[in-house]
Amino acid sequence: MEKVDFKKELKQLYQASAKEVVLVDVPPMGFLMVDGQGDPNIAPAYQEAVEALFAVAYALKSMVKRGPLALDYGVLPLESLWWADDMRDFGTRDKSQRKWTAMVMQPPFITPAMMYAAVGALQANKALAALNQVRLNNFVEGKSAQILHIGPFSKQGPAIEKVHSFIAEHGKPRGKHHEIYLSDIRRAASEKWKTIIRQPMQ
Repeated sequence: MEKVDFKKELKQLYQASAKEVVLVDVPPMGFLMVDGQGDPNIAPAYQEAVEALFAVAYALKSMVKRGPLALDYGVLPLESLWWADDMRDFGTRDKSQRKWTAMVMQPPFITPAMMYAAVGALQANKALAALNQVRLNNFVEGKSAQILHIGPFSKQGPAIEKVHSFIAEHGKPRGKHHEIYLSDIRRAASEKWKTIIRQPMQ
C-alpha cells in the first residue's frame, strides 16, 4: 500500500526556521474547520472543536485506506486562525473576545461527500459536541511570512514581533494570524513546543 507524507511534500509550509522570518507562497488547500470564540485555555469550545476535527480527520484517513484509493497518509497537525473584531483586543491578556478557526489540512482527494459520510458514521458512535460544526473548506492564503517559535504559547510575543517587523519592511499585513502546532502538547514539555507563526501579507 502506498503511503504519502504530506508534511514532507509540503515541507516549505510545515517546516520553518526559528532564526529568521521567511516568505512562503501558500497554495489553496482544503481544511476541516470549526469556528468559535473565547479563551482556548478556559472555554471548552476550542477543545471540543479539536476533538471533533481529529475524529473526522482519522475517520477520513481510515476511509481512504480501506477504499478504492488504498492509500495511507499521516494526519496533518492542528492549525488555528486567530483574530478579534477590534484588533486592539487581540494583544491583551483578556482572550474572551478572541475569535478562532481551528482546522486540519486535508489531501486534495477528500471531498465534501466523504466528509459528510465520515461525520455521519461518527455521529452514530460518538457523542462529540462540535461534530456537527465541522466543515470542509478551501482556504487561500497566498504570500505569507512565517517563523518557528519554540516554547510555550505565552512566550510567542518576540516571534510575532519579528514577523510583523519583516512585513512592515516588505509590504503590509492582511488576513488572520495563523498558528501551526507541530508538537503534541500532551506529551512534550512546554519549553520544547514547536509552533509556526504565519501572517499573510501583500
